[in-house]
Amino acid sequence: MSFMGETTTVPGTNRPRLLQAMVDAFRQEEVRRKLLFTIGMLIIFRFVAHVPVPNVDRNALEQAFDGNAVLDFLSIFSGGALQNLSVAALGVYPYITASIIMQIVTPISGRLRALQEEGEQGRRRIQVYTHWLAVPLAFVQGYGQIIFINNQGGGAVIRDFGFQNDFIGTIATLFTLCAGTMFLVWLGELITEHGIGNGVSLIIFGGIVAVLPGLVPNISTSSIIAVAAILLFAVALIFVIVFFQEAQRRVPVQYARSSFRGGRMYRQQGQSFIPLRVNMAGMIPLIFAFSIVILPAVVAGYFSGAGGWVETVADFFVNQFQGGRGGGGTGIYWLVLFVLVVGFAFFYTIVQYNQQNIAKNLQRQGAFIPGIRPGPPTEAYLLRVVTRITWGGALFLGAVAVAPFFIGLTTDVQALTISSAGFLIVVAVVLDTMKQLEAQLLMRNYEGFIR
Repeated sequence: MSFMGETTTVPGTNRPRLLQAMVDAFRQEEVRRKLLFTIGMLIIFRFVAHVPVPNVDRNALEQAFDGNAVLDFLSIFSGGALQNLSVAALGVYPYITASIIMQIVTPISGRLRALQEEGEQGRRRIQVYTHWLAVPLAFVQGYGQIIFINNQGGGAVIRDFGFQNDFIGTIATLFTLCAGTMFLVWLGELITEHGIGNGVSLIIFGGIVAVLPGLVPNISTSSIIAVAAILLFAVALIFVIVFFQEAQRRVPVQYARSSFRGGRMYRQQGQSFIPLRVNMAGMIPLIFAFSIVILPAVVAGYFSGAGGWVETVADFFVNQFQGGRGGGGTGIYWLVLFVLVVGFAFFYTIVQYNQQNIAKNLQRQGAFIPGIRPGPPTEAYLLRVVTRITWGGALFLGAVAVAPFFIGLTTDVQALTISSAGFLIVVAVVLDTMKQLEAQLLMRNYEGFIR
């Protein structure tokens, strides 16, 4: 792609700029080491994703997943590890849940807020608390998922699972799943420290990309028109995701700058800006919304054979909310999903904005927004700007969430797309990783990927 009249090839070579940047990345020893280390850790993750927990009946497991949209959705985010019921079946999502909880609790707790203000040492302490919180969450999530899978497989996926039936075996299975989750978190942190990109995000990315080959048979049985429509939707969705991920509102800021010349101090006015992202919440609202919207179908599944009005209500929720992926689910499912995504986008954006204390930091540094008084007026102005631009980010996330529904309506091909949340994760992680690789190359005087 060419911007502002620039050529897409490197002068003196016939190589495209992107290809040349890749060659430069592998030519530089330190960058090459980081890239190979990252790839190696992802390969280890994929090996672990195929190691099953003990006492799994493969036939019953296949029966449990046969046509179950909820399990299909959960399996996509585990990179197929849940479908194998491997030691990595939970992925890193207990850790992500713990991170979200800590982000929400930190502004409320005086002790955690004080730790956050201590700098790097305080943040490391909060990270330790996040790790400890992820352990019980992994136990709870692992127990709930196996119970649900067992119910879908007639109770034969892992026989006698449950504290009343086999206490020792149940504890051993849950310890295995928890150990798998924390091992993946450790791999992610190794990638962050010694590789390229955010490690935990790359673990999720690797899991989602790993299921893509399994979608090819679904596409190959479709008509050429349907495949073309899907590709157009995918390209348009990638364009929209990149546009909103990079979109920001720049709020101008002025500050006083001191300099010494000839033994005298001079005060000058400098100018900068605050970049407020349109999608400040990232992918978190999608994860929250999908987790909640599949809950009615999961709970109703326990009462589907209860009889009477209870079974009628349970069947209604199962039929309406068992969407999960692709074009499945009814209009109610997708409408509720859209509303939840928009609501969580506002909620999480406000949580993140309050943690940044932008107005306080500006006042402390002697900076101000032109035409706005420092202190509470600045805070009120920034909150008003954040609220306005969040409407764009929230509606964008809502549109991404329900995109598979419209793809299913237009192409009449069901259950072939990865989750829209997964699509957003893939694009966002690729952008973030390219930026970090770009920074590594520019530090060593190479031209990077992005111009």
